[in-house]
Amino acid sequence: MPGPGPHMMYTLGAGQALMIISNGRFSPHHCLVYAINAFFGPDMGSFSEWLTSTLGLGRAVGSAAESFIHHPIYYTLLLGFPFSVLYSWISRILLRRGLLDSISGVPLTRWQCFYLVSAGSLSHFFLDHLFEENGQSKMYTWILSTGWWKGRAPITPDAVVVISFLCICLIGGFIYINRVKSSRSLKTRSNLSARLILTIAVLYSLWCASQIYLVSPRRPAVGEEADLGVIVFLSIYFFLPHCLCFMSMNTRDFAETSEQLPL
Repeated sequence: MPGPGPHMMYTLGAGQALMIISNGRFSPHHCLVYAINAFFGPDMGSFSEWLTSTLGLGRAVGSAAESFIHHPIYYTLLLGFPFSVLYSWISRILLRRGLLDSISGVPLTRWQCFYLVSAGSLSHFFLDHLFEENGQSKMYTWILSTGWWKGRAPITPDAVVVISFLCICLIGGFIYINRVKSSRSLKTRSNLSARLILTIAVLYSLWCASQIYLVSPRRPAVGEEADLGVIVFLSIYFFLPHCLCFMSMNTRDFAETSEQLPL
Protein backbone atom coordinates (compact mmCIF):
# COMPACT_ATOMS: atom_id res chain seq x y z
CA MET A 1 0.00 0.00 0.00
CA PRO A 2 1.17 3.61 -0.35
CA GLY A 3 3.58 4.80 2.29
CA PRO A 4 4.04 8.19 3.96
CA GLY A 5 5.44 9.87 0.84
CA PRO A 6 2.50 9.43 -1.57
CA HIS A 7 -0.12 10.23 1.09
CA MET A 8 1.65 13.42 2.17
CA MET A 9 2.54 14.58 -1.36
CA TYR A 10 -0.99 13.99 -2.66
CA THR A 11 -2.73 15.92 0.12
CA LEU A 12 -0.16 18.69 0.46
CA GLY A 13 -0.24 19.15 -3.32
CA ALA A 14 -4.03 19.32 -3.32
CA GLY A 15 -3.95 21.64 -0.32
CA GLN A 16 -1.46 23.94 -2.05
CA ALA A 17 -3.78 24.17 -5.07
CA LEU A 18 -6.69 25.02 -2.76
CA MET A 19 -4.59 27.72 -1.10
CA ILE A 20 -3.98 29.36 -4.47
CA ILE A 21 -7.53 29.26 -5.81
CA SER A 22 -9.05 30.32 -2.48
CA ASN A 23 -6.81 33.39 -2.05
CA GLY A 24 -5.57 32.07 1.27
CA ARG A 25 -8.89 31.07 2.81
CA PHE A 26 -7.48 27.52 2.74
CA SER A 27 -4.37 28.22 4.80
CA PRO A 28 -1.17 26.31 5.65
CA HIS A 29 -2.94 25.31 8.86
CA HIS A 30 -5.65 23.63 6.77
CA CYS A 31 -2.99 21.90 4.66
CA LEU A 32 -1.14 20.57 7.69
CA VAL A 33 -4.18 19.08 9.42
CA TYR A 34 -5.46 17.63 6.14
CA ALA A 35 -2.11 16.02 5.29
CA ILE A 36 -1.46 14.60 8.77
CA ASN A 37 -4.84 12.88 8.81
CA ALA A 38 -4.37 11.57 5.28
CA PHE A 39 -1.09 9.92 6.25
CA PHE A 40 -0.75 9.10 9.92
CA GLY A 41 -4.44 9.24 10.85
CA PRO A 42 -5.95 5.94 9.70
CA ASP A 43 -2.52 4.27 9.82
CA MET A 44 -2.42 4.82 13.58
CA GLY A 45 -4.02 1.37 13.83
CA SER A 46 -1.13 -0.24 11.96
CA PHE A 47 1.33 1.71 14.11
CA SER A 48 -0.42 0.57 17.30
CA GLU A 49 -0.26 -3.05 16.10
CA TRP A 50 3.49 -2.73 15.53
CA LEU A 51 3.99 -0.92 18.86
CA THR A 52 2.13 -3.46 21.00
CA SER A 53 3.96 -6.37 19.39
CA THR A 54 7.32 -4.59 19.85
CA LEU A 55 6.59 -3.88 23.52
CA GLY A 56 5.64 -7.50 24.10
CA LEU A 57 1.96 -6.76 24.69
CA GLY A 58 0.90 -9.10 21.91
CA ARG A 59 -0.46 -8.37 18.44
CA ALA A 60 -4.07 -9.00 19.48
CA VAL A 61 -4.47 -5.63 21.20
CA GLY A 62 -2.98 -3.74 18.30
CA SER A 63 -4.91 -5.76 15.74
CA ALA A 64 -8.18 -4.95 17.47
CA ALA A 65 -7.38 -1.24 17.33
CA GLU A 66 -6.18 -1.49 13.72
CA SER A 67 -9.44 -3.04 12.51
CA PHE A 68 -11.43 -0.08 13.84
CA ILE A 69 -9.07 2.82 13.21
CA HIS A 70 -7.94 1.85 9.70
CA HIS A 71 -11.38 2.55 8.24
CA PRO A 72 -12.63 5.63 6.33
CA ILE A 73 -15.68 6.10 8.57
CA TYR A 74 -14.75 4.56 11.93
CA TYR A 75 -11.60 6.67 12.16
CA THR A 76 -13.66 9.87 11.94
CA LEU A 77 -16.41 8.62 14.26
CA LEU A 78 -13.99 7.40 16.95
CA LEU A 79 -11.24 10.02 16.80
CA GLY A 80 -12.69 12.90 14.80
CA PHE A 81 -13.92 15.00 17.73
CA PRO A 82 -10.97 14.59 20.14
CA PHE A 83 -8.52 15.23 17.31
CA SER A 84 -10.51 18.29 16.24
CA VAL A 85 -10.07 19.76 19.72
CA LEU A 86 -6.36 18.91 19.65
CA TYR A 87 -5.69 20.35 16.19
CA SER A 88 -7.60 23.53 16.95
CA TRP A 89 -5.47 24.04 20.06
CA ILE A 90 -2.26 23.33 18.11
CA SER A 91 -3.32 25.78 15.38
CA ARG A 92 -3.73 28.49 18.01
CA ILE A 93 -0.29 27.73 19.48
CA LEU A 94 1.39 27.76 16.05
CA LEU A 95 -0.10 31.17 15.29
CA ARG A 96 0.65 32.65 18.70
CA ARG A 97 4.30 31.63 18.50
CA GLY A 98 4.64 32.61 14.86
CA LEU A 99 5.63 29.12 13.69
CA LEU A 100 3.13 28.69 10.84
CA ASP A 101 1.70 31.47 8.72
CA SER A 102 -1.98 32.14 8.09
CA ILE A 103 -3.24 35.03 5.97
CA SER A 104 -6.41 35.24 8.05
CA GLY A 105 -4.51 35.54 11.30
CA VAL A 106 -7.01 33.30 13.09
CA PRO A 107 -6.61 29.66 14.21
CA LEU A 108 -8.73 26.81 12.95
CA THR A 109 -11.99 26.16 14.74
CA ARG A 110 -13.00 22.71 15.95
CA TRP A 111 -15.54 22.33 13.13
CA GLN A 112 -12.95 23.25 10.54
CA CYS A 113 -10.61 20.65 11.99
CA PHE A 114 -13.38 18.04 11.99
CA TYR A 115 -14.00 18.63 8.28
CA LEU A 116 -10.26 18.28 7.63
CA VAL A 117 -9.97 15.09 9.71
CA SER A 118 -12.83 13.58 7.69
CA ALA A 119 -11.33 14.74 4.40
CA GLY A 120 -7.92 13.36 5.32
CA SER A 121 -9.34 9.97 6.21
CA LEU A 122 -11.20 9.66 2.89
CA SER A 123 -8.19 10.87 0.90
CA HIS A 124 -6.05 8.25 2.65
CA PHE A 125 -8.28 5.48 1.34
CA PHE A 126 -8.43 7.05 -2.13
CA LEU A 127 -4.86 5.82 -2.53
CA ASP A 128 -5.16 2.69 -0.39
CA HIS A 129 -8.11 1.21 -2.30
CA LEU A 130 -6.31 1.63 -5.62
CA PHE A 131 -2.79 0.58 -4.72
CA GLU A 132 -2.88 -2.07 -1.99
CA GLU A 133 -3.36 -5.85 -1.76
CA ASN A 134 -1.92 -6.39 -5.23
CA GLY A 135 -4.98 -4.76 -6.79
CA GLN A 136 -7.32 -7.16 -4.99
CA SER A 137 -8.82 -4.86 -2.36
CA LYS A 138 -12.55 -5.22 -1.82
CA MET A 139 -13.30 -1.75 -3.15
CA TYR A 140 -11.18 -2.13 -6.28
CA THR A 141 -12.60 -5.60 -6.95
CA TRP A 142 -16.13 -4.20 -6.66
CA ILE A 143 -15.34 -1.34 -9.05
CA LEU A 144 -14.17 -3.83 -11.67
CA SER A 145 -17.19 -6.07 -11.02
CA THR A 146 -19.49 -3.31 -12.31
CA GLY A 147 -17.90 -3.63 -15.75
CA TRP A 148 -18.47 -6.29 -18.43
CA TRP A 149 -15.66 -8.81 -18.82
CA LYS A 150 -17.41 -11.67 -20.66
CA GLY A 151 -15.99 -11.00 -24.08
CA ARG A 152 -17.08 -8.13 -26.30
CA ALA A 153 -19.96 -6.25 -24.71
CA PRO A 154 -23.15 -6.25 -26.79
CA ILE A 155 -24.52 -2.85 -27.77
CA THR A 156 -28.08 -2.43 -26.52
CA PRO A 157 -30.21 0.35 -28.10
CA ASP A 158 -31.81 1.39 -24.81
CA ALA A 159 -28.37 1.89 -23.22
CA VAL A 160 -27.35 4.13 -26.12
CA VAL A 161 -30.55 6.17 -25.79
CA VAL A 162 -30.37 6.57 -21.99
CA ILE A 163 -26.67 7.41 -21.81
CA SER A 164 -26.89 9.80 -24.77
CA PHE A 165 -29.88 11.56 -23.21
CA LEU A 166 -28.13 11.99 -19.85
CA CYS A 167 -24.92 13.28 -21.42
CA ILE A 168 -26.85 15.72 -23.63
CA CYS A 169 -28.74 16.99 -20.57
CA LEU A 170 -25.44 17.43 -18.71
CA ILE A 171 -23.72 19.41 -21.48
CA GLY A 172 -26.85 21.32 -22.53
CA GLY A 173 -27.77 22.18 -18.96
CA PHE A 174 -24.27 23.38 -18.18
CA ILE A 175 -24.23 25.63 -21.25
CA TYR A 176 -27.68 27.02 -20.38
CA ILE A 177 -26.70 27.78 -16.77
CA ASN A 178 -23.47 29.51 -17.82
CA ARG A 179 -24.82 31.22 -20.94
CA VAL A 180 -23.65 34.68 -21.96
CA LYS A 181 -25.37 37.61 -20.24
CA SER A 182 -26.93 35.44 -17.58
CA SER A 183 -28.57 37.44 -14.81
CA ARG A 184 -27.36 34.98 -12.16
CA SER A 185 -24.22 35.59 -10.11
CA LEU A 186 -21.15 33.38 -10.46
CA LYS A 187 -21.84 31.72 -7.11
CA THR A 188 -25.45 30.94 -8.10
CA ARG A 189 -24.34 29.50 -11.44
CA SER A 190 -21.71 27.38 -9.71
CA ASN A 191 -24.27 26.00 -7.26
CA LEU A 192 -26.72 25.23 -10.07
CA SER A 193 -23.98 23.52 -12.08
CA ALA A 194 -23.02 21.39 -9.08
CA ARG A 195 -26.65 20.37 -8.57
CA LEU A 196 -26.94 19.50 -12.27
CA ILE A 197 -23.83 17.31 -12.14
CA LEU A 198 -25.03 15.61 -8.96
CA THR A 199 -28.48 14.93 -10.45
CA ILE A 200 -27.05 13.44 -13.64
CA ALA A 201 -24.58 11.37 -11.61
CA VAL A 202 -27.42 9.90 -9.52
CA LEU A 203 -29.54 9.10 -12.57
CA TYR A 204 -26.53 7.64 -14.38
CA SER A 205 -25.72 5.44 -11.36
CA LEU A 206 -29.32 4.30 -11.03
CA TRP A 207 -29.35 3.24 -14.69
CA CYS A 208 -26.11 1.30 -14.28
CA ALA A 209 -27.26 -0.35 -11.05
CA SER A 210 -30.57 -1.40 -12.62
CA GLN A 211 -28.78 -3.16 -15.48
CA ILE A 212 -26.29 -4.86 -13.17
CA TYR A 213 -28.42 -5.87 -10.21
CA LEU A 214 -32.08 -5.80 -11.30
CA VAL A 215 -32.13 -7.09 -14.88
CA SER A 216 -31.86 -10.87 -15.29
CA PRO A 217 -29.73 -11.94 -17.01
CA ARG A 218 -27.39 -9.07 -16.38
CA ARG A 219 -26.72 -6.67 -19.24
CA PRO A 220 -23.79 -4.29 -19.82
CA ALA A 221 -24.93 -0.87 -18.62
CA VAL A 222 -22.42 1.15 -20.66
CA GLY A 223 -20.61 -1.28 -22.90
CA GLU A 224 -17.76 -2.92 -21.02
CA GLU A 225 -17.09 0.14 -18.83
CA ALA A 226 -17.26 -0.03 -15.02
CA ASP A 227 -19.02 3.33 -14.79
CA LEU A 228 -21.05 2.61 -11.65
CA GLY A 229 -18.00 1.66 -9.62
CA VAL A 230 -15.99 4.60 -10.93
CA ILE A 231 -18.73 7.16 -10.17
CA VAL A 232 -19.34 5.85 -6.65
CA PHE A 233 -15.62 5.59 -5.86
CA LEU A 234 -14.76 9.08 -7.11
CA SER A 235 -17.81 10.60 -5.39
CA ILE A 236 -16.83 9.21 -1.99
CA TYR A 237 -13.05 9.25 -2.06
CA PHE A 238 -12.20 12.17 -4.36
CA PHE A 239 -14.99 14.74 -4.66
CA LEU A 240 -16.36 14.41 -1.09
CA PRO A 241 -13.02 15.04 0.69
CA HIS A 242 -12.37 18.07 -1.50
CA CYS A 243 -15.87 19.36 -0.73
CA LEU A 244 -15.07 18.94 2.97
CA CYS A 245 -11.88 20.94 2.42
CA PHE A 246 -13.94 23.72 0.83
CA MET A 247 -16.35 23.62 3.78
CA SER A 248 -13.41 24.03 6.16
CA MET A 249 -12.22 27.25 4.55
CA ASN A 250 -12.39 30.55 6.38
CA THR A 251 -15.56 32.43 5.44
CA ARG A 252 -13.76 35.72 4.67
CA ASP A 253 -11.20 36.48 1.99
CA PHE A 254 -8.13 37.90 3.74
CA ALA A 255 -5.76 37.82 0.76
CA GLU A 256 -5.65 41.59 0.28
CA THR A 257 -5.27 42.66 3.88
CA SER A 258 -2.36 42.42 6.26
CA GLU A 259 -4.43 43.10 9.37
CA GLN A 260 -4.06 40.28 11.85
CA LEU A 261 -7.07 39.36 13.91
CA PRO A 262 -6.56 38.79 17.65
CA LEU A 263 -6.10 35.25 18.85
